[in-house]
Amino acid sequence: MTDVLLAVDAELTSDALDALFHASWPGHRDTDFTAVFARRLLHVTAWRDSRLVGYVNVVGDGGAHAFLLDTTVHPDERRRGLGVALVREAAVAARGRGAHWLHVDYEPHLTAFYEQCGFTPTAAGLLALR
Repeated sequence: MTDVLLAVDAELTSDALDALFHASWPGHRDTDFTAVFARRLLHVTAWRDSRLVGYVNVVGDGGAHAFLLDTTVHPDERRRGLGVALVREAAVAARGRGAHWLHVDYEPHLTAFYEQCGFTPTAAGLLALR
């Protein structure tokens, strides 16, 4: 993970996010993320040089609950701790913005990953931030 810069709410374009999602998610279609960016509580990005290599989005309910979405690490960067670092940074930032709980939904094969990030498995995936 050396030489990777994590940033909360760094400037991000739809083109950069599309490039990451194309590399990471088969079948991704170009998307205008303007509405996603406008409705987020925050996002955390990871950059190697000027290339986006990691992303996680956090949305909120305007109160105590925040929700983790679209955790993505470029295939060239996986298995080095970057995903865990992104999610942990998102949790710290969400707490700083007033969230008390961080929720995540995930498929069973991702249970160990989200446990590494600090989540306690529940039917909904819930992390106490206070």
